[in-house]
Amino acid sequence: MDAVSGRLPKVGQPPENRREFFVKLLWIGMWLIFMGAPVSDLLDHHHAATGTVLGWTGLILFTLTYVTLVFRHTNWPVIGAIVPGALTALTAGAVTLSLTLGAPWLVLFVYVAVACGAVLPIRVSRIAILVTTGLMVAIAAYLDDGPELGLVVPALLGGFSMTGVRQLVRTTRELREARARVAQLAANEERLRLARDLHDLLGHSLSLITLKSELAGRMLPDHPDKAADQVADIEKVSRQALVDVREAVTGYRRPRLAAELAGAQAALTAAGIAAEVPSTGPDLPETQESVLAWTLREAVTNVVRHSGARRCLVHLVRRETLAGPVVELTVEDDGAGPSGAPPGNGLTGLTERVGAVGGTLDTGPAAGRGFLLVARVPAASVGSAA
Repeated sequence: MDAVSGRLPKVGQPPENRREFFVKLLWIGMWLIFMGAPVSDLLDHHHAATGTVLGWTGLILFTLTYVTLVFRHTNWPVIGAIVPGALTALTAGAVTLSLTLGAPWLVLFVYVAVACGAVLPIRVSRIAILVTTGLMVAIAAYLDDGPELGLVVPALLGGFSMTGVRQLVRTTRELREARARVAQLAANEERLRLARDLHDLLGHSLSLITLKSELAGRMLPDHPDKAADQVADIEKVSRQALVDVREAVTGYRRPRLAAELAGAQAALTAAGIAAEVPSTGPDLPETQESVLAWTLREAVTNVVRHSGARRCLVHLVRRETLAGPVVELTVEDDGAGPSGAPPGNGLTGLTERVGAVGGTLDTGPAAGRGFLLVARVPAASVGSAA
């Protein structure tokens, strides 16, 4: 398709090189074949020498003006007085040559109608095409040639066809711009997804590595064996983080809720926080499970890094609501509670993730003291619910 489009003139765009210039000129010039009637009239020596010279001069000037006008200004805004002046010159030339040299020159009004359809605003061009055609018929009647019905159809068809072509050009241009915007939005969405995934992945893994490193440092003087175990765990976490980052970059990472529940238990225990975490959860579609897994990971990471809590409770239950069944994830700690600052990147990303599957995310102070996060997602996909 690209190879074919490269050989055709670009619709609605000016030529970018010499080849495109000549191709577009050829597409416009091929319609000059209908100038055969005036040319034959001059070649048949129906006029005196002065009339013949003036006829050739007028025909050449008319043709050059028409080609230049259509070539440079088709489907582009009217520039000052250039376009109206050129159209006036074309009309005056068609009237003068038809009245002085006869009926064969009435075909020039067809080109005037086409030029009106090509360069004037759509609404104005329609009126101008009708006026040009009516003027042609009036001059034909004045020349006693009868109503020039043979040229009425080409004048109307050519003029209104050009307005249709212009609308097609405008639609093509808008479609091209829309496709460019869609591509830009898709790129922005992919960058946002990657930023969210890397934040969630690295925030959790690096927090766990930091905690285990501190724990290994404290154990090293008195319990070198236990410190070695912690170092081994650090190696495992770092290797898993590398795997997760590679999967996130390629777009195939989908965390599992069961794995995240086990990881949350390990992370909270390593941080010295008493944890109550279920080992399994209800069955969910893959997308909803992935969202809850990301939410649990970010929530536990925040508890470990920022809360200063001594206890953390994680609940995962299925509830029946008026809108249908939902699965509710609750993460509650007894730490410092909300800081009052605007939500960070982590919570903002979670809100976007949960909202994308039709769920809700609520955060705020826990009863008494601490921080509470509640995420709810539909228990079934949209297709299943329907």
